[in-house]
Amino acid sequence: MQKHQIWSRYSKPLLVGFGFLVILVTIAMVYLYLMKTPSSHAADYPIQGFDVSHHQKEIQWQQIPPEKYRFVYLKATEGGDFKDTRFQENWLKARERGFLVGAYHFYRLCRDGSIQAQNFIDSVPNKPDALPPVIDLEYDSKCINTYSKEQLLNEIQVMHDALKKHYGKQPIFYISKAFYNIVLVGNFPDVPLWVREYKGLPDLKDQPAWLFWQHTSQGKIPGITTPVDLNVFYGSEQQWLEFLKKNAIAVPSSEEQAKYS
Repeated sequence: MQKHQIWSRYSKPLLVGFGFLVILVTIAMVYLYLMKTPSSHAADYPIQGFDVSHHQKEIQWQQIPPEKYRFVYLKATEGGDFKDTRFQENWLKARERGFLVGAYHFYRLCRDGSIQAQNFIDSVPNKPDALPPVIDLEYDSKCINTYSKEQLLNEIQVMHDALKKHYGKQPIFYISKAFYNIVLVGNFPDVPLWVREYKGLPDLKDQPAWLFWQHTSQGKIPGITTPVDLNVFYGSEQQWLEFLKKNAIAVPSSEEQAKYS
């Protein structure tokens, strides 16, 4: 009877305390989950950018504010011999306008990686302040059976290595969901990913980390008459600065940005 009275005296506070502990742990777990889960709203990301090619025709770069769009990628090449007809003009004018600029290559699954790498290297200047080169990898039913999966991965590796050696920066893979899930999953774990996904957050088979997200192909930007691909960098302002520093890219000063506004 005495033991029962002692237990009754202390059981309620213990239960209340345990309840509070459970609530605190639950709140902490939810907070950590939300902190690690990327936002599904592109507008929530502070670093916005876009990419263009000859399909955007002549661009009025002076109308595009570099303080709003912090980076731009330009199509340079495709396959073993195609060179984008607007690349050189866009490269010069975008840099003159004060943008942080990078170039991408559309990878043709029917061509050797070494040939495609040389096409890109012959076309894209090796500028220290340029963003890392990007290899655009997408599923192509007409070419997908040219090589076995192992051969294709080897050819992609060849191009990746050639660009990394020439430009001194870690290349990025721009990917479609289909291509990643069919070909790349489980491979190239150290290569940053730029994911095309228009129906929400990038959702790949093994949930790899991603660096850029192309969230729409129907963006509207002053100075460009056609729809534009819009992208965001996955990270904070500080993480963006760390990304630039890692690639030996100087951050434009506020005074430099102001002269373009």
